Amino acid sequence: MPRMIYDYTKSVLERVSFDPALFAKELKKAIRNLLPYELEQLKRWLQFFTKEKPELTKCLLVIN
Repeated sequence: MPRMIYDYTKSVLERVSFDPALFAKELKKAIRNLLPYELEQLKRWLQFFTKEKPELTKCLLVIN
């Protein structure tokens, strides 16, 4: 079941990536809900995902 939460989190972040403020809000929720090893996976995915969307790189400060 935790994998489902991780996948759901990624899909939500992809859907709200048009708005950096909303993206940061959903990222904060993800930090509260995911397990530590899932957060590490999410960090790696975010580095890949935000390469194409430079306006979201400031939001990564939330997760570090």
